[in-house]
Amino acid sequence: MKTRHSLWIFFGIFLYGITLFGLSCTGLPEDTGKPRTVPKAEYFLTRDQTHNKFSRAIPPVLRVPSGAVIEAETEEASDAQILIDSDVEDVVTMKSDLIHPITGPVYVEGALPGDVLAVTLHKIEIGDYGWVAISPGFGLLADEFTEPYLRTYALGRNATEVSFSNKITIPLKPFPGVMGVAPDTDEMLSTIPPRANGGNMDDPHLVEGVTVYFPVFVEGALFSLGDAHSVQGAGEVCGTAIETPMKITYEANVIKGKTYVREPQYETDDTYAVTAFGATIDEAARKALRFMIDYLEAEHGMDRTEAYVLCSLAGDLKIAEVVDVPHMLVSMHISKGILR
Repeated sequence: MKTRHSLWIFFGIFLYGITLFGLSCTGLPEDTGKPRTVPKAEYFLTRDQTHNKFSRAIPPVLRVPSGAVIEAETEEASDAQILIDSDVEDVVTMKSDLIHPITGPVYVEGALPGDVLAVTLHKIEIGDYGWVAISPGFGLLADEFTEPYLRTYALGRNATEVSFSNKITIPLKPFPGVMGVAPDTDEMLSTIPPRANGGNMDDPHLVEGVTVYFPVFVEGALFSLGDAHSVQGAGEVCGTAIETPMKITYEANVIKGKTYVREPQYETDDTYAVTAFGATIDEAARKALRFMIDYLEAEHGMDRTEAYVLCSLAGDLKIAEVVDVPHMLVSMHISKGILR
């Protein structure tokens, strides 16, 4: 009996080891219990240092060297037109020309057209409150949901979730909805649609720890960010997320030689992703696929046919947003584990 009992113990330990090995091979994240190192900010921007257009004609509010760490306060999407005690009438009377205050621009020394600006999001602190709304005429089902709606939430830097109902609690996953460099035009472009310079990407994967790569179009890059969301589903289908003022610490580095980055791309420890905008999901998806093929060809030495097939086997197309007319944004992700 003692021998049989020992065999069962051995067999159980063996199965446990196999399970752990299998989990490590699937690439599930390992919880080391160690907090990420956040570099100390050297430069500071306040939420009144904002603008709400994209143009090379907007003068920078800060000039920094490549590698600088910047702490930027951001206002929520309405530019304080909606507050914690607002009611639905404030949604109806909200002035659209104040939408999307973004903090910046920041001139990064050494950034020239053809370069890439790598922006690493080191820390994102949630502000005191947030709101979600339905604005008549806006949203994926604007013709069906025609009545205004508003709900506000008390939040704060220690908030980790919101109570949507008695039965539904949503974990918070904060990120900046708008990030971008200046386009090569004097025209004052709306921040609402995403473009090649970034802009209103509303991609909920752009959270703490992510590095985003922006193609540079003008000297100094002229980077800005804002429109932060405490949480948002992929698509942002009703037109808003939980819109929240925040404090974001980021690092800006100039990179030479990545000419395949024609629209923003990003990476985490585990994933590389490309983004693409288009007037339709189909158009954006085709562009994203081509951008991923370009990346695999440039960085991993694949021929285009091989890369195309790999994208079919291991590339994941994802919808980022579908409401920021006239453009939609699609991303394609690929695991770094298979590329190693």
